[in-house]
Amino acid sequence: MWQGILQAGLGLIVLLGFAWAVSEDRRAIPVRVVASAMALQFALAVLLLRLPPVTAALSWLNKAVEALRQATLAGTSFVFGYLGGGPVPFEPTAPQNMFILATQGLPLILIVSALSALLFYWRILPKIVEGFAWLLERTIGLGGATGVASAANVFVGMIEAPLLIRPYLRDLTRAGLFLVMTVGMATIAGNMFVLYATVLSPVLTDAAGTLMVASVISAPASVAIAALMVPGDYTGDAVEQPGPGEDATGAVEAIVNGTLAGVRIIVAVVAVLIVAIALVHLVNLFLGLLPEIGGFRVSLQRILGWLLMPVAWLIGIPWNEAGLAGELMGTKIVLNELVAYLSMAELPADALSPRSATILTYALCGFANLGSLGIMLGGLAALVPERRAEIVDLGPKALVAGTMACFMTGAMAGLLLT
Repeated sequence: MWQGILQAGLGLIVLLGFAWAVSEDRRAIPVRVVASAMALQFALAVLLLRLPPVTAALSWLNKAVEALRQATLAGTSFVFGYLGGGPVPFEPTAPQNMFILATQGLPLILIVSALSALLFYWRILPKIVEGFAWLLERTIGLGGATGVASAANVFVGMIEAPLLIRPYLRDLTRAGLFLVMTVGMATIAGNMFVLYATVLSPVLTDAAGTLMVASVISAPASVAIAALMVPGDYTGDAVEQPGPGEDATGAVEAIVNGTLAGVRIIVAVVAVLIVAIALVHLVNLFLGLLPEIGGFRVSLQRILGWLLMPVAWLIGIPWNEAGLAGELMGTKIVLNELVAYLSMAELPADALSPRSATILTYALCGFANLGSLGIMLGGLAALVPERRAEIVDLGPKALVAGTMACFMTGAMAGLLLT
């Protein structure tokens, strides 16, 4: 255990050191922001991971997720029958293959999107976001616009969060814009959180609580990384902007608007999954022509697995499991975190130790992947077309920064998990 803790501590130092090394202007780095962000991440991690009352409360999230899953299955089984999780009218020869992502998993996004819009209409989620924004402003020193966007990313997507500060995007500093992009890459939206928790529940006891903690503590980690890589000013005015569902005239309209927004998200997820997996398969067909290395066929995921083995070790995973962990981390970057979590759920029970599986869940919890990068660039460029060139320039850096922030969250988990 102590070796894993020391590994994770070293990993945090190495990741911060790398961000400092590739900084645009090392002399302009806001040391207070970086130090405060790291202190806040550690404090939140201790609070959420080590205090029994808090951890007990988080465990109730799994019951909430299961309730949402059962409610979704009630709807999908009515529409799709046994394909949507209803009773099977025959004896299945391979019951393990009865789960269909399109008709049983992805519809969860519809339910959560509708509920999110309703909670925004009732002003419940905005109050929670305002509380997180206040915390970030008081502890780290973020301005109103960047603080609201950073806090909102814990609950909504990487495009929905900037919508909350749309009038301010044009005037954000380069550093502020990069910070908003980085936090979006390093966290997950609430609608995807429920889906991922459902996928991981068979292999992770407290999947919902783990994912929620990961997304929360990734926010200050991404602030630290962003401030190191693209330093600058983050001050700004207070923001009072409507969120998703708040433009509705009633609760029913909010639900309908949220459902339609969920449809667009599902279409985007399906399209990205099909294209990304197909392209990676083509690349792997080409790499398969190369000679085997160590008895293994060469693939893009395996190459990234080898490259990311040291990183997996640095966040607290034993070396004998680092190859597999690195491969899953590579899958997340090339494809997305959903595919990585699905692959993780299909592993043999003894492939990863419980501690390694938990650390890896933290490290994979974020939108930092190539497909999400395309979605972010397109969405932000549509919001502020006058800054399109700068957004495109910052995009690859935001992908790297978001990935590093996720790895830091994994390392923080490795530091505190016993």
